[in-house]
Amino acid sequence: MLNLKKQKPLSKIIYFLFLLLILSGCWDQTKIDERAYVIAIGLDKGDNENQIKITYLITNPELSKQEGGSSNEPPREIITFQTNDLISAKDMANTVVAKEITYSQLGVFLVSEELAKDKDLIRWMYDATKDREIKRSTRFIVTKENASDFLKENQPKLETRIHKYFELILDDGIEKGYIPDSRLYGYFRITEADADLYLAIYGTTERNNSGQNHGDEDQFLAGELITEGQTNNTQFSGSAVFKEGKMVGKLNSEETRLSTILNESLNAEDMLTTFPDPFNEKYRITTRIMKKSKNKVKMNLKNGTPTIDVTIPLYIEVLSNHSMVNYAKNKEKRDYLKKYLDDRITSKFNNVVKRTQEEFKGQPFGWSLIGRKEFLTIPEYDNFDWMKTYPSMKVNISVEIKFGEFGRQSELPDLQEVRD
Repeated sequence: MLNLKKQKPLSKIIYFLFLLLILSGCWDQTKIDERAYVIAIGLDKGDNENQIKITYLITNPELSKQEGGSSNEPPREIITFQTNDLISAKDMANTVVAKEITYSQLGVFLVSEELAKDKDLIRWMYDATKDREIKRSTRFIVTKENASDFLKENQPKLETRIHKYFELILDDGIEKGYIPDSRLYGYFRITEADADLYLAIYGTTERNNSGQNHGDEDQFLAGELITEGQTNNTQFSGSAVFKEGKMVGKLNSEETRLSTILNESLNAEDMLTTFPDPFNEKYRITTRIMKKSKNKVKMNLKNGTPTIDVTIPLYIEVLSNHSMVNYAKNKEKRDYLKKYLDDRITSKFNNVVKRTQEEFKGQPFGWSLIGRKEFLTIPEYDNFDWMKTYPSMKVNISVEIKFGEFGRQSELPDLQEVRD
């Protein structure tokens, strides 16, 4: 009995110590409304050689707490200042921002085109690998103007939650193929591999009214799509091309779409585009292009001139037909249309491949990853030197087209009979 009485106080002490261990996890806890959540970080060239200008787009968590009620606080805050690095910038910002700066909700990383073309960009970019709060899956965007100006001028009309705006518009652009699915981990991986080119999302709030004067509506960059009305000036279209960590050029939206189809790691669900009508040049036919299976890529990298043979399976639906040709019932005209689209699409692929070989001296199609299995050892692969060898490679592109539906109502009436 005496032993039991002595054990009771001891068991209580152990119990209370256990509770203290559990509660200790809450001692350094910070409330949501005591933190400043950085949704986007923008980087620009600094006034001094070894400094950069950093811009924080900070969201207001009070909006999500209102549950339909109004708030007197603004939906966001923007702050720009000069700094030596990305890591110490958080503490510097807290001299102005009262709440604790955190990158835990960071979704967008922006770099101005001027800084992206600087050879020292990679030094600043690798700061992002040092901070535990910055996710490698953060989207990477290059802006035509300064990133600070872009974040100030970007004024969504329908979405006050700025983090949701970026998520929606970028996801939709990637799905349609107008922009690549560019993330920080892709930049680091491709830069370190030194075999491929990296494509980043290209965006701007500046309008270029001289753009989009050509017949092919897909051949435009961000800022060149002519719109009217009351809407946000921001546009995301096309891609910035990076070689060895530095921006070396741009691809328009059509070239970005073609690169997405050629690169198995950059998937787009379906693409709507138009082509001149082969039966009446006054009109254009609208098509939905889908790739339901993987490309067939064959390589011969050891005997003579290295060659790459790529066969692209495309599933095409014809959605508009202003010349009123009945493709559904006329096999001869349907075959002619297939041959016409085959030649035209193949020519576009060849043009973008030629440009990457002659202008960029590298390829953004991920072919180096496929080519690794052609070598027995890593030193053998390294000695091949993809970046140096690619410009002189022979690349053969072919397209396999399979038609789907010709619109919801595939049969069209005779135009003359309707008019009679």
